[in-house]
Amino acid sequence: MKIVVDRDIPFIEGVLEPYMDVRYVEGAHISHNDLLDTEALMIRTRTKCNAALLDDTAVRIISTATIGTDHIDMAYCNEHGIYVQNAAGCNSGGVMNYVFSALYGVAARKAIDLRGMTFGIIGVGNVGSKVEGMARILGFNVLRCDPPRMENEGPKNFCSLDHLLANSDIVSLHVPLTDETRAMVNAGFLDRMKLGAILINSARGEVVVDEDLIDAAPRLGALIIDTWNHEPDVNLRLLDLTDVATPHIAGYSYQGKQNGTAAAVRSIARFYDIQPLFDFFPKNQIKELEAVKLDLVGKDQGQTTSVFQYNYPIFTDDFMFRINPSSFEELRNNYQYRREFYIDQPV
Repeated sequence: MKIVVDRDIPFIEGVLEPYMDVRYVEGAHISHNDLLDTEALMIRTRTKCNAALLDDTAVRIISTATIGTDHIDMAYCNEHGIYVQNAAGCNSGGVMNYVFSALYGVAARKAIDLRGMTFGIIGVGNVGSKVEGMARILGFNVLRCDPPRMENEGPKNFCSLDHLLANSDIVSLHVPLTDETRAMVNAGFLDRMKLGAILINSARGEVVVDEDLIDAAPRLGALIIDTWNHEPDVNLRLLDLTDVATPHIAGYSYQGKQNGTAAAVRSIARFYDIQPLFDFFPKNQIKELEAVKLDLVGKDQGQTTSVFQYNYPIFTDDFMFRINPSSFEELRNNYQYRREFYIDQPV
């Protein structure tokens, strides 16, 4: 069995070789010719799996080491019998860390008092739920908007988008990219936000209309962006207006990458009945990158900011991106994975 693997997936080299004929290719450069006699494909977001790539190939399974599948034409795959498996929730802890390191960091820089604020979460899946948990531990009031979940579970504990935008001091986006969410952050969305509210996008760049956000930026208290339209060619005008800007690395924790690779390998293993890999998980060989439990009991906002910044100095990522925005892909591919932090007690 032949498999093509994105060469930048971490912890993967040597794992599949005892069982498959493995070829490593840069994700963005995986071609139709690479797949003509290849049954399996293991990718990240940089491989666009559509008819142009997949037509008349031997591909039977696509395993992506990412939470999203918007880089995969799911309708095409369903029609052609190609099995697709993602790594749902793999980087949720890393994204949660990103959100709060960025939020407390920008609050310190702009002298924003976060006490008593209402934290609005749009999309309460794997990532949004972890953001919600941390927000509640930190004492925020929380509003949740998730129309699919509200339809399935009932309206209790959810609110409408209009209510969330009108009442949230912080709005954090954690939606998948779908026909419903594409360009949802438009002029109308931004006009309904509270004056001086903070907007965080660590979901997908395509949920935002860049020009509308540029127009609205002066009315926001702060703007934090990790995901961009037209990556890696980001809008430099929007970049200049952003308080924390990073090159799509919110989920790039050591634990998140372990989880993503584990999920991708396990899906291949189950598809081909490679039993020794059913429970595969990359070994943690770097003690300094083990997840760490934070103690925030009795700490004020300034002390909490210091703890977050010590564990994830987010402005280093921001600085490295700003000095050379054209290095977007290089920064992602060469990123030094950070350890995750967590809190499991009330503050």
